[in-house]
Amino acid sequence: MLLLLAAAALGTPRADEPALAVVVNPGVEVDELSFAELRKIMLGDRQFWTSGQRITLIVRAPVADERTAMLESIYRMSEAQFRQYWIAKVFRAEATSGPRVVVSNDEAVDLVGVIEGGIAVVALSDVPEGIKVLRIDGKMPREPGYLGE
Repeated sequence: MLLLLAAAALGTPRADEPALAVVVNPGVEVDELSFAELRKIMLGDRQFWTSGQRITLIVRAPVADERTAMLESIYRMSEAQFRQYWIAKVFRAEATSGPRVVVSNDEAVDLVGVIEGGIAVVALSDVPEGIKVLRIDGKMPREPGYLGE
């Protein structure tokens, strides 16, 4: 138990957490983002890619391990805070809608593959060929420092 607490305190991913990957539609003309840019996108503060393409956020449904890991590492929010954040953002007309919610990684990567400007955070093990995995701060999934790990 102490080892798990120490790992969490150091920001080291636990063995039972999925390795995550930030994936985008192959037509997105971006190969790398800084962690700060990724947070702006995921928070809906940046809604267009540099090419002018609308960004479509795709997130896993509540209780999915990937969603929990994404909320901790990128949003730094609880599930309740995340829901309130998006309700308020839409209410203030800062976003037309919240992220599209999907029930599986397969559904997330399928949507990313067909929605121009789509972006999602999924388990690396579920990323098929043809879907672009973004570097974050120069790192790829499983490299120390990817998604602030």
